[in-house]
Amino acid sequence: MAIVNRLSAETSPYLLEHARNPVWWQPWDEEALALAESEGKPILLSIGYSACHWCHVMARESFEDPETAALMNRSFVNIKVDREERPDIDQLYQTALAEMGEQRGWPLTLFLTPEGKPFAGGTYFPPQPAYGRPAFRDLLRTLAEAYEAAPDEAAKKAGDLTERLAHSAAGAAGAQISITQMNHIATRLAEGVDPVYGGFGRGLKFPHPMALETIWRAYLRTGHSSFRDPVLLSLEQMCMGGLYDHLGGGFHRYAVDEFWLVPHFEKMLYDNALLIDLMTLTWREQRSGWLARRIEESVAFLLRDMRVEGGAFGSALGRRQRRARQRSGGRRRLLCLGKKQRSIACWVARPRPSRPSMTSRRGGTGRA
Repeated sequence: MAIVNRLSAETSPYLLEHARNPVWWQPWDEEALALAESEGKPILLSIGYSACHWCHVMARESFEDPETAALMNRSFVNIKVDREERPDIDQLYQTALAEMGEQRGWPLTLFLTPEGKPFAGGTYFPPQPAYGRPAFRDLLRTLAEAYEAAPDEAAKKAGDLTERLAHSAAGAAGAQISITQMNHIATRLAEGVDPVYGGFGRGLKFPHPMALETIWRAYLRTGHSSFRDPVLLSLEQMCMGGLYDHLGGGFHRYAVDEFWLVPHFEKMLYDNALLIDLMTLTWREQRSGWLARRIEESVAFLLRDMRVEGGAFGSALGRRQRRARQRSGGRRRLLCLGKKQRSIACWVARPRPSRPSMTSRRGGTGRA
């Protein structure tokens, strides 16, 4: 009989995926926290979700590896959290990671004192040094040895971090933001929008619908085109590019390039809900036909593909779930995915557009 850890008693599909790992995973509960305190071991906290690609990559490379699991079990109390089940825990520790100067994301990998205070962490760690990150096993050994040699130093570092977080939270509590401040925030956000391809950033591009809505609401208050144009440009590029599923409807999680050409194949309920809300808000002002089509298609996608038994909506649809649908005989989706692969191949084969110089960029929502 295969050995199972404490996650076997959980109800989260994501946690159940890890129930047969050689890692002795604990759920986030009083028993796990009491174990860490009684044994004086630091906690290795891993937070992910079922549709997260890199969560599954790290699980395959590290959590299913007996040697890595032995290191984890020997030196840490290992706790696994589904961020869709416990968004409160995820938000708390993502904020802590950002305070450490690290980029937020999943899988979230944090090292905590037995009291649950973070002192080190990151996101994905590879099995061998890569991407400017240490090998996960090397990191485990380094932190385990450092904690055993000087637990007070880790506790002090964790205490300082916790104090900074508490101070920030106290300063934000009850704060009122004026319309003038909101317009200033919207101005700064609009200045950060890519003036050629829309969206934010030059590498991976996420849709960031709440940031775009903040800009759009400033346009509704002021009527200034400097708020209107970045939002319309961003929506047009997302709706006409690869971020949008032109066959099945709905938006993918993000694009892997600055041109919105190649998507990362997972779809989140909240991304699509927020983008539908943003598109509806802009359509009320613009009455654009392409916006109306994308709204209708996205709603149809959610009702068709994201509904689960009982009438509720699933939180995410990832590549693993899509392959499962194929195996289960979903003929329509199988055909759709086959066509999609050919479509994406055509997009990638096209010459990559070049970024024009600042002096040759067109204004407004036109393409370069």
